[in-house]
Amino acid sequence: MNTIQNKTVAFEDLGTRDYQSAWDYQESLMKNIIDLKIKNRDLPAEQHLATPNHFLLVEHPHVYTLGKSGHEENMLAGIDKLKEIDATFVKVNRGGDITYHGYGQIVGYPILDLENFFTDIHKYMRNLEEVIIRTIAEYGLNGERSPGETGVWLDVGKPYARKICAMGVSVPLGNPAWLCLKCKHRYAVFRIHHSVRDQRQAGHFAEKGTGKGTDSGRNGRDQSKDPEAF
Repeated sequence: MNTIQNKTVAFEDLGTRDYQSAWDYQESLMKNIIDLKIKNRDLPAEQHLATPNHFLLVEHPHVYTLGKSGHEENMLAGIDKLKEIDATFVKVNRGGDITYHGYGQIVGYPILDLENFFTDIHKYMRNLEEVIIRTIAEYGLNGERSPGETGVWLDVGKPYARKICAMGVSVPLGNPAWLCLKCKHRYAVFRIHHSVRDQRQAGHFAEKGTGKGTDSGRNGRDQSKDPEAF
């Protein structure tokens, strides 16, 4: 554990930003954390520097990302189809297969030095799920965990159960992670890769009709112009 445990988390709303730009920014924040931790190794305890923690929110234009353990053949669309729907394809060093992000999703990136808090990764993941469960409860949605699966779901155990928040964590010296909370988006854009053909992935905030879910993105973008079903 760190000699100085900084439990403050700096919040930053990036608005709408393309995936690669946001990724590069996260990498720079993580590098700063790692560099400080390495520097602290050569300093006496009383001179250790506190490492920062960050939490970013962002909305990405249409993008499909492929994790290092994924399979590119699971991407059913070629370059021409991606251009047609104005989407990009990015290979990243996280785990997992293909993930979609796009307008109408709020993506959160906690970039934390877990040694400021605790280093139990399973506890960390369950805490992230709890944050989402409590957040969507404010919008009248009953989020739940699904046994054996990571993330937050609606109507667990029913035939129409669907995931409202996906999440993943990578744990180098720092801790980049992502939380993807679906507010409102057109489902059709998901249909070009294998891993999300199951409509259980299509839950979103607007289901309850609370007035807090809308047909536009976080910046008022008109989503009626998003791609139709293929």
